[in-house]
Amino acid sequence: MNLRLNADWPIESLPGLNTTEQSQLLDFGISTTGALFQHGKTPETRLALASKLQVHLQYVNKWIALADLARIPSVGTQYCGLLLHAGVISVAQLAQIPTHRLHQQILRLQVATLQRRDLCPAIELVKQWSHQAQHLTRVD
Repeated sequence: MNLRLNADWPIESLPGLNTTEQSQLLDFGISTTGALFQHGKTPETRLALASKLQVHLQYVNKWIALADLARIPSVGTQYCGLLLHAGVISVAQLAQIPTHRLHQQILRLQVATLQRRDLCPAIELVKQWSHQAQHLTRVD
C-alpha cells in the first residue's frame, strides 16, 4: 500500500488560528502544519513559541495537537478539530483507541453539539484514521 505519510497543510488551513496568529507564525517561518508540529515537539519549544508569539501556552498546545492530528492524510485539517473535540490529542492516542469506541465518541459529540447524527464520519473513515495513525506511529 502506497501511503502518503506526514501530510503537511498550509498553516492558514489549521482550525483555531485567527489571521493575526497565522501572520505571527508565518513571521517566525512556520508556514505549514508540519513545521508547527516540529517547532512544538518538546515542552520547552512550546513554551518558547508561546513566549515569542505572546500567547498563552494553552493555545500553542492546542495548535500543536491539531497539527499532530493533521499529519494523518485522511484526517488533515478537515477532521483534526473534530478529533480534538472528541478527546483525541495525538496521533499516538488515536492509534490506541478502538475504532468503534472512537466512532461512538464522535457520534455523541455530533449529536450533543449539532443535534445531527448524519454529520458523523462513517465508521470506514474512522477505521482509516486509526489504520493510518498506527502506521504513522510505527515510522515516527
